[in-house]
Amino acid sequence: MAITTIGNGASTMAPASYQAREWAKLSGLQGISDHTLDVHFELYKGYVKHVNLFNEELADLARAPKSAGKEDLRTSELKRRLPFEYNGMRLHEYYFDNLTSLGKGDAPAGRLRDTLGASYGGYDEWKRDFVAVGTMRGVGWAIAYQDPTNGRVSNHWIESHQDGNLAGFRPIVVMDVWEHAYMLDYKPTERGKYIEAFFENIAWEVCESRLVTPK
Repeated sequence: MAITTIGNGASTMAPASYQAREWAKLSGLQGISDHTLDVHFELYKGYVKHVNLFNEELADLARAPKSAGKEDLRTSELKRRLPFEYNGMRLHEYYFDNLTSLGKGDAPAGRLRDTLGASYGGYDEWKRDFVAVGTMRGVGWAIAYQDPTNGRVSNHWIESHQDGNLAGFRPIVVMDVWEHAYMLDYKPTERGKYIEAFFENIAWEVCESRLVTPK
């Protein structure tokens, strides 16, 4: 980050810009069209753009003179809106990262499958619960989180990107169930078919790399 001098001689850190990432190797997913991916990538880039815009404006506001103890309404509004944009950016990166055109269906035998199953009485039970979360009414995210303090995995519904995230928990399997993730390929009532396609394209090795050893 660059250091900018304020009028009173103090300095502040100018925000570094985030760069939108690319996932060219995702072409050819099973049941999720390249057209859907292209539209989805553009939506993701919008989150990156707005994170940068909000951070730049917040930095400008921080440099502007203001009365001590007086609430800056513009700053307050930007700080409330920034988590939606930032988590929208980050959750999409988790989502695209845990997809692959070389998917093989269910998780293979190994540490991840064992960890997922340990919290639910078996892998199939974990998957059944995860799918149930994904088919809940409304739009949002279905995420299998790991609690780093005990290693336990639990499935959660995340609405509006920032609502429902658990402090300190690690996203392990991330599924976007906002309508833009599937409605170009499926009817609004066919979210279940999209979820089946999602499981056919999971990069399980990426999900496993997100696991941590409990402290």
